[in-house]
Amino acid sequence: MGKIQLLSDTLASQGAAGEVVERPASVVKELIENSIDAGSRNIEIRVRRGGISSIQIADDGCGMDKTDALMCLERHATSKLRESSDLESILTMGFRGEALPSIASVSKFRLTTRETNALEGTEILINGGKLISVKEAGEAPGTQIEARSLFYNMPARRKFLRTENTEFSHIEHQVRVHAIAHPRIRFSLVHNERTVFHLPATESLFERVRGLVGNELAMRLLEIRPQERHGIKISGFIGKPGVSRSNRSLQMIFLNRRPVEGAMLQYALREGYHTALMKGQQAVTFLFLEMDPRKVDVNVHPAKREVRFHDGNTLKAIVADVVAETLEQRESSSPNTVQETAKPAEPVAPFEVPEEEDLRQETLIPEVEQQALRKDWSPLLATDAPPEPASAEEVVRQPDKELIETPPEPVAAQVPKPSDFRILGVIGKLYVLMENTQGLVMMDQHAAHERILFEQMRSRMETEGVPTQALLMPVTIEMTPKDFDLVREHVGTLQKLGIGAEVFGANTLKIDSLPTFVSESDSNRFINDVLEELPRDTGRMSSVRLGEDMVATTVCRHAVKANDDLHPKELAKLLEDLLGCELPFCCPHGRPTLVQISFKELEKKFGRVV
Repeated sequence: MGKIQLLSDTLASQGAAGEVVERPASVVKELIENSIDAGSRNIEIRVRRGGISSIQIADDGCGMDKTDALMCLERHATSKLRESSDLESILTMGFRGEALPSIASVSKFRLTTRETNALEGTEILINGGKLISVKEAGEAPGTQIEARSLFYNMPARRKFLRTENTEFSHIEHQVRVHAIAHPRIRFSLVHNERTVFHLPATESLFERVRGLVGNELAMRLLEIRPQERHGIKISGFIGKPGVSRSNRSLQMIFLNRRPVEGAMLQYALREGYHTALMKGQQAVTFLFLEMDPRKVDVNVHPAKREVRFHDGNTLKAIVADVVAETLEQRESSSPNTVQETAKPAEPVAPFEVPEEEDLRQETLIPEVEQQALRKDWSPLLATDAPPEPASAEEVVRQPDKELIETPPEPVAAQVPKPSDFRILGVIGKLYVLMENTQGLVMMDQHAAHERILFEQMRSRMETEGVPTQALLMPVTIEMTPKDFDLVREHVGTLQKLGIGAEVFGANTLKIDSLPTFVSESDSNRFINDVLEELPRDTGRMSSVRLGEDMVATTVCRHAVKANDDLHPKELAKLLEDLLGCELPFCCPHGRPTLVQISFKELEKKFGRVV
């Protein structure tokens, strides 16, 4: 008797804080979201020692009176929900009423707030969840919150915090993510009295992105034209073929302006990029989705990072289609960049979570002046920068407005033609040197031939079917019941790919034929790769797409090699066929086929310009 007892309010709040407040960045995230929900136009974040010592966030939102200020520190107290049906159409960033009491229970907490038309404000002090004082204060309109000595009363949690730099990198990432989602809000971040960045409010999402990631990377983004499919609005910017990172720190997806994560969306991005993205690399993405909040559940994860969709397959297919179509626009994907190839691009500002790695080099890297680009649409250049779309409206005030207004149509760029290049020769028996109006262009003859053979072989397979070869000894594959059920649904798809598959007992699949381009030694790897791709099927991929990794490997064996001498006419034909491909600027493995060095860069190397 008496073994089970109710937890005290303080202990319950500290336990709940473990789910909401994982590290200083969690505090920053929750407080920024509250400021956004309050209608703020200016948000200032000041942290010391990576947020471990103190976190201060000030906004100019609607503020609170004394009663609401005290009530907001009670668990599950919120102004954003009134009844259970409200959970089905959440439009605000926060809604559970857990963040402030959780933060106050694990820190030395100070809240000051004043409504816009009030004569005086309110100051509340709390230490470790215990109310210390409540008094009047003469603060500026809005709300200011300070959390000092985070986890001072939870040493077990405090010892798991990382170094100051690591913790601050997570904070910086959170501020950047929300700044991109809300370009109309001014953001300021100060660390140890040093201003990290100050972002003025802007009407343009592109300007906000450029202000955070730098002009060089921004010029390597393609705009996703705002569009609506099946009730889902999609817009934003994605990296050109060849622009990638080894982590997802620059892969940002927003649903109704809320940063979200999920394997399904990552699969959709990879399917959309397909051969334009190297294996092991992550796409650079600033993707905005808007849909009916009743068709998505954001009340899944305590930190609201993950969401659940009612019709995830449709969304996955839409994202994959739109990304693929954006990359395949020839005028948009034409190389418009110039920089020496040996030098990796340097990010303008740190953007890591938490470890920074250099951007993978793009097909061609920007160097020409932007004003000149707008006036001189040379054959090799696409549009200078994505047109500046209008930014998001506040979800609370205008929830039904589009995130980005449709920008004016840009001047169409010309598609590069073989006649735009003059072949000079070959160096290293691999790199073809060419000249165009912008400077020196180098073509990797092996990568170029890979892309040509890949698209030719894929086209024949889709129009004429996949030639097959029977196996001398059929192969049986045993799998888990879950995988077997999935494969059984796709037996027809496997057969169209040239894989003679049929059910052979419980949880067993028999393979008696394979495509002719698969050697016997590669058969097991090919089958396993195809079976791994089946769960990622967005509904847009043809059966041929499932085997494209092996197709890419096959054409690699047959493409011209580094030491193959090509006649000038063969080089000209290679260039002509490459420029006729759907994605001419990267090979099937995602590596660049063309790289350009501008006259300006050459002049710098020879000291003619500074």
